Amino acid sequence: MPASDLTSLTLAQAAGSIEARKISPVELAQACLDRIDALDPKLNSFLTVCHDLALNAAKKAESEISAGGYRGPFHGIPYAVKDIYATKGIRTTCGSKVLADSVPDYDSSAVQRLNRSGGVLVGKNHCLEFACGNHHSIYGEVRNPWKLTHFPGGSSSGSGASVAAGLVFGSMGSCTGGSVRGPASNCGVVGLKPSYGLVSRHGVFPLSWSLDHAGPLTRTVEDCALMLQAVAGYDAKDPSSARLSLPDYRKALDGGIAGMRVGIPRQLNEGLDDSVADLTRQAIALLEQLGASVQEVSLPMTREFTTAAGNVITWSEEAQAHAPWLSQLEDYTTGARQKVLVGYVITSAQYHKAQQMRRVIDREISGVLRQVDVLVSPVSATPPGLLPGTAAGDNVLSALKMAGEFSFTRPYNLTGMPAISVPCGFTPEGLPVGLQIAGRLFEDATVLRAAHAYEQAAPWREMRPTL
Repeated sequence: MPASDLTSLTLAQAAGSIEARKISPVELAQACLDRIDALDPKLNSFLTVCHDLALNAAKKAESEISAGGYRGPFHGIPYAVKDIYATKGIRTTCGSKVLADSVPDYDSSAVQRLNRSGGVLVGKNHCLEFACGNHHSIYGEVRNPWKLTHFPGGSSSGSGASVAAGLVFGSMGSCTGGSVRGPASNCGVVGLKPSYGLVSRHGVFPLSWSLDHAGPLTRTVEDCALMLQAVAGYDAKDPSSARLSLPDYRKALDGGIAGMRVGIPRQLNEGLDDSVADLTRQAIALLEQLGASVQEVSLPMTREFTTAAGNVITWSEEAQAHAPWLSQLEDYTTGARQKVLVGYVITSAQYHKAQQMRRVIDREISGVLRQVDVLVSPVSATPPGLLPGTAAGDNVLSALKMAGEFSFTRPYNLTGMPAISVPCGFTPEGLPVGLQIAGRLFEDATVLRAAHAYEQAAPWREMRPTL
């Protein structure tokens, strides 16, 4: 099979071909590495590419499979991780200058589990500095595969861009306020923020310990379910890890959504760009055609308090995580430096009030989710914007700018509930838009099933950027 055909496969398709021994892990890994070498100079989605390590892992996988030791659908699959995931012997920069030469002596739990499943790590994806600032000037901007002049979303920017461009079959990102769903939406791929505690964050550089989530970005919902299966589950190394029995997430995709109750939060569907509003309405109509029962719901307190509560909690917890580098803040990007400095002056009383506001939001959303099964909205009010330097004005992601912005994704970080972005179309300018589907805590399977049903009925899953 030609290399271009190999890299156009979904993770599930590649897994099926590997299991049937129609393709080998080595040729699959080589095809991805060649595509990275050819296309990533345009995208800048990787900070480190592990050519030799990837090929050695692929050869090991091929040998194991040939000997009858097939481990499952992730065996022999090339993947990447955001460069805030610790990787033993491989530099982990967090997109920062201060950690430019950092090489961990251990793997994060997610990397351990993906490798244990037979995955082939091909590299570390570029990201916003410390998952909160800007792309550091020493590494450059990540570009959107659909339009190279546009922003791929943050902070898991390289993860979204590399999956969309067919450089890897999946990448692990992180999400504190929308950093998995945002890049997924902007890049036209699937991104899941799992329930808080479902996927271990051990070895993932923290932004906000009570809001951080680790989750996959893939080409399809089925691929997302397969990657989630490989990383989910209790981990004693993560104090927030939940003990629970895991379903078969791939099997849970079946069954459709006839009779599923879909809530449309009015406050999360207001103030939209016209193209985003049109695509969202069309997606909701399709869910109804598939048999879902659609009703409008209201989340007024969520709209009122999410921004303030999220900012105070995030920046306060971030300041503590960055205490070791307080004397090096001049090496930080503007966005990261501002947030750390603001976090240092947040009082304990303010932090406590923000946590109380968080409980108000959780009660409101939980109450609505007793009436419906999932909540649906766009991921963002606007399509992907231009990269810094390509538009008039300053596009720096400053703390002061963020302080007044409402995020459609952040409420589900505050509650810890699962939420996914699935492609729902393109603007007249050819830019992707994502549909957000959220559900009850630890009902990730329901969220995946709703997203899968929509995805299978919509035409967008077949579309790929031309590079």
